[in-house]
Amino acid sequence: MATVSAPSSPSVLHHLLELNFSSCPCPSIQTLNATTLPPPINPPSFGLYCFTMTLGGLSNLSALGILAKSYVRFRHRAKAPFLLLVGALLLTDLAGNLIPGAFALHLHLGQSRRHRVAAGMCDTTEPTGMFCQLFGASLVFFGLCPLLLGSAMAVERCMGITQPLLHSALITVAHMRLAVLLLSSLALLLAGLPLVDVGSYTTQFPGTWCFLTVHGPLSTADASLALTFSGLGLTALSLSLICNTLSGLALLQARLSSQGIRTNTTAAPGRYGRTSSSPLRSLDVEMMAQLTLITMVSCVCWSPFLISISLLVGQFCRGGRGSSHTVRQSEKLVLLGLRMATWNQILDPWVYILLRRAVLRRVFRVLQPDSRSTLTQSSSCTTASRRQGIGLH
Repeated sequence: MATVSAPSSPSVLHHLLELNFSSCPCPSIQTLNATTLPPPINPPSFGLYCFTMTLGGLSNLSALGILAKSYVRFRHRAKAPFLLLVGALLLTDLAGNLIPGAFALHLHLGQSRRHRVAAGMCDTTEPTGMFCQLFGASLVFFGLCPLLLGSAMAVERCMGITQPLLHSALITVAHMRLAVLLLSSLALLLAGLPLVDVGSYTTQFPGTWCFLTVHGPLSTADASLALTFSGLGLTALSLSLICNTLSGLALLQARLSSQGIRTNTTAAPGRYGRTSSSPLRSLDVEMMAQLTLITMVSCVCWSPFLISISLLVGQFCRGGRGSSHTVRQSEKLVLLGLRMATWNQILDPWVYILLRRAVLRRVFRVLQPDSRSTLTQSSSCTTASRRQGIGLH
């Protein structure tokens, strides 16, 4: 999927989806003589599209650079499989920002050609032929692949937190590479089926993007592919939510248990030191915070699009056709869902960039600047009181 390039700016595809390239009828020679041509495309708009796509790519590249440094540090630790999945997700987001974005820019350039009418012929820019097939395949692949990778991240963290021994025995970097390959192959297989005449990609409202056929009369292959896409996406989101819930409950239980141990050992601090698992628990909390927010972003961005596709195909399978007004409303809902989905891949890198321990520590210090000095004063007072007690004895 093409993505927005910054949390405050819409993406290239988001801008272009708002343009209806097919709404301009081809004028006749007499009409051309009687009327003036429409004004040309505003050049700053084209520059804005390029800027947003470039900024989106730089966001993912920045996150990949930070991830590379973390992977060098944790190459031989339990965090390495999780970092490998994060890297695969960021690479998919980067490619999903650039490749469908390039198709969208092609449509933008086609819109500028639409304003050059010659010899009474209109240069339409509605995506057709192989261009539409490749555009639709890229949207399917880069839409489904991040959802599958996110569910794999959730399963990996759930096993690492709830079953650490089983995780250390089964979950390795090699196994994660195989999982990434299998999940990517599944998304690629689904995206490539219409290219071999199993199902089809068609131009979607308002004629500026291509996707699996979800409107009008559907063949069995079209309905099956659309339901498979939405079903896999919703299943991946549901699996992520379930695994994150189990992992969160396990971390909460471990937190409460550690607080109980600290309370019981307050009277004899010399017998118990800091547990060796506290750094691991800190890493678990960091990874769970990143994964939870990534899952929340994916659910908010993708659920409307996936649900609307399921409802449309389900309505057709039940024999419902609906009026032209109802069809147009459903087309607008699908378009709105796609616009929401374009925000997902730009927010993923920012989640990883911002929800790191180094960043969270700095934020905590800014929000509570006196906490460190208060802790230092309390510890010095405790040490002084202990020295006075020893002197009295």
